[in-house]
Amino acid sequence: MTFAWLLVAVAIVSFLLTAVIRRYALARSLMDIPNARSSHTVPTPRGGGVAIVLTFLPALLVLWQQGWVTGSQVLALGGAGLLVAIVGFVDDHGHIPARWRLLGHFAAALGLLIGLGGAPMLTVAGIPVHSAWLLMPLLAVYLVWLLNLYNFMDGIDGIAGIEALSVCAAMCVVYVLGGHVQAMAAPLLLAAAVSGFLVWNFPPAKIFMGDAGSGFLGLILGGLSLQGAWLDGRYFWAWVIVLGVFVVDATVTLLRRLIAGEKVYEAHRSHAYQHAARRAGRHLPVTLCTAAVTLGWLLPMALCVTWLGLDGALGTLIAYVPLVVLALKFRAGRAE
Repeated sequence: MTFAWLLVAVAIVSFLLTAVIRRYALARSLMDIPNARSSHTVPTPRGGGVAIVLTFLPALLVLWQQGWVTGSQVLALGGAGLLVAIVGFVDDHGHIPARWRLLGHFAAALGLLIGLGGAPMLTVAGIPVHSAWLLMPLLAVYLVWLLNLYNFMDGIDGIAGIEALSVCAAMCVVYVLGGHVQAMAAPLLLAAAVSGFLVWNFPPAKIFMGDAGSGFLGLILGGLSLQGAWLDGRYFWAWVIVLGVFVVDATVTLLRRLIAGEKVYEAHRSHAYQHAARRAGRHLPVTLCTAAVTLGWLLPMALCVTWLGLDGALGTLIAYVPLVVLALKFRAGRAE
């Protein structure tokens, strides 16, 4: 099977699996019922993100057979992603206390780091950093925050899927211009798995992603950023930059809620994108703006780092400043 046909097959299978999961959710009454903290108004089945998991992981084995990824990368991404997806799936069907969810998330993050070879060398403000004692805990927190913020940001129709597609597309451009074409394989595969689900989740959504899918996506995107870092430390910064829409909104919202003394794990709808969707009166413009900002602003900034030699930390700061301003303008972290 050629790589192009593999992508087509993954997208089709993801689309069909999402349809099956939707019927299952409807039959079992696995529904998101609108409440005061919801951004939707119609009861909608949830758990469709499982289709992304069940298509991406087997297809990753095909990439390994074709030599596009290594066996250790398959084990690291697959094992950690599966653990997070299982935790999310169980939580979707019942409830897991936050401390146990967090324990599972850190176990997955550490397993992913170890499976990929530990902590890659990163350059921060021109200073090479290759201390495992320093980087391993920081990168574990980075992965756990990324998978959780992806869950927090999956609050309006299509936004989590569009973010994954635009981020993967942006990094494929970065890899091509950087001369690492083979590194595109896993991001393209993830994009194909997401695209099949997104047909059902695009506004107006017929099924929601659920914690299993959102946590899985967040962790895999983080894992791919570390995979890129082992090729070139600048690629790590490129990933952090193109993930900026989700990272900034979630982080600003969390910090403002912490300062206000609110319970950060309590459900809410005070993210900037949620305020923006209410102002617009619908989800589609905000979802599309997510892709536009990623491809129109964050991708060029990532290329300044990887192609023009801008320092990664400085490039991230420059890329994030306008996003912070936007998040504050749209009242991120503030109640209605």
